[in-house]
Amino acid sequence: MNIKRIQTDILILGSGGAGLFAALHAHRNAPQLSITVAVKGLLGKCGCTRMVQGGYNVALAPGDSVERHFMDTIEGSKWLSNQELAWTLVSTAVERVRELENELGCFFDRNPDGSVHQKAFAGQTFDRTVHKGDLTGIEIINRLAEQVWSRGINRLEEHRAIELIKTPSGDGLAGVVMIDMRSGEFVFVQAKAVLLATGGGPTMYKYHTPSGDKSCDGLAMALRAGLTLRDMEMVQFHPTGLLAGSHTRMTGTVLEEGLRGAGGHLLNGQHERFMHSYDSRGERATRDIVSRGIYSEMRAGRTSPNGGVYIQMNHLGPEKVRKQFKGMVERCADCGFDLAGGEVEVVPTAHYMMGGVVFKADCQTDLTGLFAAGEDTGGVHGANRLGGNGVANSTVFGGIAGDSMARWVQANDSFRAPHEQSILAAIREAERPFAKKGKDLELIRESLFECMWKDVGIIRNEEGLVKARDSLSDMQAKLMDTGVVDGDRALNAQWHDWLNLRNLISVSRVITEAALARENSRGAHFREDFPAAGNLESSAFTTAKLSGGTVKIARQPVEFVIVKPGETVLREDDATFLIPPVAAT
Repeated sequence: MNIKRIQTDILILGSGGAGLFAALHAHRNAPQLSITVAVKGLLGKCGCTRMVQGGYNVALAPGDSVERHFMDTIEGSKWLSNQELAWTLVSTAVERVRELENELGCFFDRNPDGSVHQKAFAGQTFDRTVHKGDLTGIEIINRLAEQVWSRGINRLEEHRAIELIKTPSGDGLAGVVMIDMRSGEFVFVQAKAVLLATGGGPTMYKYHTPSGDKSCDGLAMALRAGLTLRDMEMVQFHPTGLLAGSHTRMTGTVLEEGLRGAGGHLLNGQHERFMHSYDSRGERATRDIVSRGIYSEMRAGRTSPNGGVYIQMNHLGPEKVRKQFKGMVERCADCGFDLAGGEVEVVPTAHYMMGGVVFKADCQTDLTGLFAAGEDTGGVHGANRLGGNGVANSTVFGGIAGDSMARWVQANDSFRAPHEQSILAAIREAERPFAKKGKDLELIRESLFECMWKDVGIIRNEEGLVKARDSLSDMQAKLMDTGVVDGDRALNAQWHDWLNLRNLISVSRVITEAALARENSRGAHFREDFPAAGNLESSAFTTAKLSGGTVKIARQPVEFVIVKPGETVLREDDATFLIPPVAAT
């Protein structure tokens, strides 16, 4: 079989905040290395970071501190975070936001005195979210893309990764099999170091925020490569996804947290505020609590015409809302809603995967030569990600990954030979649908949407999860027996839909098994048959691994290396948090 082959010192899969920061840091540390960014779409025009509206959490202001940000993150995680990773996040974010402004050219909103403006986001004890209006992600990605282009870093655009290829002995990563989507040609990219930064993208749910090309590709490849994932039951739903009906893909698009942080009200179908019935913080509770509150109103039948609830901002003054949230006002207007002066229908929407590949603070994984950063990784957020910690996660660990890969490649300066049979097997598996008769992929997709929304969604129970397990097995069998038209493979959308569904069903199975294994309720994972959080001191996180086609779930105790549940967090006053002295991490 004739397969195109490419060599590069560093291969980065994904061009969101993690991937682009990694490319820039690797280039800065070792400009002599060849660095290639591979992306399913076009660099600078795709990925979840570009879609970020809200902002970037960082402790900058007087009265705030890294320690306070850390405690908000740990408590938001329901004590399931890897504390070393969480500390790395909050401490490095201070450095990273300065880098974004001073070195990469980002312009964030300022206060009249010239200091960086920071707004309120739910679940935090301090207003620390740096932003550019409500278009923060576009600002960050535009500047990062410009810098990558200016340095002449190699790009493989419209190339999708389909398999991680190990060495013949299986002790290291040799490269990645890809499809050039423009030609349909298979490509093997051999690399000394590979970064997994494809982003998560829980698009297996009926309502979801990421674009349809996000299909958990990195997580699915990691599973097939035998890597361990953690916290996979923790799927975050953003409480306020635009609900414009079934006729438009705008449904599910996020209306960012700043709306509630600024004082927006959630109203049920009877135009009653309801969140204070679920949490004393009302609309400013954490995302998991607000999502469950909305979902509970929906289950009780107190819904808006399209089946959700309303968000209302007009009591804050329409002109103020138009100025402060220009992007969202225009987006809502496109769908016939008046955000500034009326009410907008919203629904909880699948937004972010807290779970992912087990990795270290330097972004290395258990597979030699493979690094990971961003939403492909698990452990940073535990059971619940604070709004504003996501883009911080991508940029912080993306930069660390670039630094680590540059050092690692210089110390391990040789290509590893691939297991050639694995390359051929990956291609055969990707070509499987061409040997089958064509069927309706849309029916499988709709079944997946309904199964995950109803049975593995915001509120779960054993009966629904067991039902989902069976349904997903049936969907997988149907997909394997479903074909696509074997015509021109260039830009063959049906083929890529098939590949997307293969990965989504695979990851959905892991989410379901992890949710069945966790018989308590923490953060984004709520079991109505096990509503208690369980003992915090004996907290454990789930791990998942694929073995012979079966998902194996295990539990590992959380290591409280910085602060323990119930340990006194010293407060000199309401604005200062001090962590008990610990060994450096």
